[in-house]
Amino acid sequence: MTLGNRKAYFVGSGIASLAGAAFLIRDGLIPGEAIQIFEELKITGGSLDGAGSPDKGYVIRGGRMIEEHYVCTYDLFASIPSLTDPAKSVKDEIFEFSRKYVSNSRCRLVRDGQKVDVSSFELSEKDRLDLVSLMMHSEHSLGAKRIEDWFSPTFFENNFWLMWATMFAFQPWHSVVELKRYLLRFIQLFPDFNKMGGVWRTPYNQYDSMILPLVNWLKAQGVQFTLNTEVTGLDFDLGAEQRSVKGIRYSRDGKPECIAVAADDLVFVTLGCMTENSSLGTMSSPAILNTTKSNGAWLLWEDIANGRPGFGHPAVFADHIDQTKWQSFTVTLTDPAFFDFIEEFTGNQAGTGGLFTLTDSNWFMSIVLAHQPHFINQPENVYVFWGYGLFPDRIGNFVNKSMSDCSGEEILSELFQHLKLGDQAQSIIDTANCIPCLMPFITSQFMPRVEGDRPDVVPVGAKNFAFIGQFCELPDDVVFTVEYSIRSALTAVYSLLDIKNEIPPVFKGQHDVGVLFNALKTMHR
Repeated sequence: MTLGNRKAYFVGSGIASLAGAAFLIRDGLIPGEAIQIFEELKITGGSLDGAGSPDKGYVIRGGRMIEEHYVCTYDLFASIPSLTDPAKSVKDEIFEFSRKYVSNSRCRLVRDGQKVDVSSFELSEKDRLDLVSLMMHSEHSLGAKRIEDWFSPTFFENNFWLMWATMFAFQPWHSVVELKRYLLRFIQLFPDFNKMGGVWRTPYNQYDSMILPLVNWLKAQGVQFTLNTEVTGLDFDLGAEQRSVKGIRYSRDGKPECIAVAADDLVFVTLGCMTENSSLGTMSSPAILNTTKSNGAWLLWEDIANGRPGFGHPAVFADHIDQTKWQSFTVTLTDPAFFDFIEEFTGNQAGTGGLFTLTDSNWFMSIVLAHQPHFINQPENVYVFWGYGLFPDRIGNFVNKSMSDCSGEEILSELFQHLKLGDQAQSIIDTANCIPCLMPFITSQFMPRVEGDRPDVVPVGAKNFAFIGQFCELPDDVVFTVEYSIRSALTAVYSLLDIKNEIPPVFKGQHDVGVLFNALKTMHR
């Protein structure tokens, strides 16, 4: 079979699949008409979402931090035209925006309604030694240890941990290996970490700024999107030396169907999903925790891995919902009063400060005011901000309920009392629409793991298939990032097509003497 009639199939339409399709077209010279993307939902984008309207309210389940050294991300988006100015690439747009609106937080932590001085990380000598020792240990020697197994209990009270945990959504019971990777991956950010320095942003939410232009480009190339279609299983031919996919089973409109996959066709499967089973509440009702795995990405991975060595262990990540869930909320306002209050309180205009955390919140709540408008269709007189709580099961400080049991109005009431808004609070609530979102698997990729729990992008012997997304293994890079998903796609495409182009290496600031010196100096502040 020649390149001209080879077909490619993607399971899931998250950023990994979209990037993979673009790399197939750009570097693999496979025509877009030969590429089909299956998606269980009615919309593309996976976990990089953003939707809504001024009337019904806007929703972002979460946002991913980006920074200067996301080399695979910028390699992709240098090829994709901007939605707002086709003469520019999406990469150009991100670079221009991030250099115009530079992160320089003047309020990173808040306690008792007052800004906290975060000029010092508050690390003890033992904390510093533990951090350096962790960065020097091999992943194999660390095994399935948790973060709390490595550090003393007081470590989780210092400024460094409070900022680190809320910026990246780490919990003490998460993988110490993943923390090690993060420390090395972002060591260049240490000197201005208390100011959110080095954090880059997209002009709008990441769906509007990254997913939409990429989907538009793929559609223009002829890529076929098959939405509202659940892939239920893959049929494998597991030979002695070579393994291949020979069929894709799926269900559409309740009707089971199957596609035969030729030996020379390609299949890319996004394993797992951090936002699967997300549920939304309203101003008057809470989001409901949905723990079922009756369908979707997790069940598919279980089916793929069952009895097949080398395909990973999904239960390691998906069977610990009490340790992987948290709750976010998106607030739509028609009154600028809250934005005015926060800009005066923090000293930052919206879009220049970034996340700030209420350290005495039982819910460990943080909020961020993005540059406005945050949505392409957002009118000038509408304002949107986002927040989340890492401990949704705890009872609030002011509202006598767990965060997960709270309506949007109750979440705002708790937030505003922490911020001591006083008489302003109710008038802001009266014009607000706060939509809670409960996500049972949101930090599943951080769970303690050992070698083999995440399969290789291209498993040993795989001839025509690859695993992409957050739950495959990529040495050195860090999950819960757009970069990881895009790197997995680039690795998969280049490996299966034997493309000799170099995959941009992961930035390793620890090999730069200046970066290392500045990080160590910052740890002693």
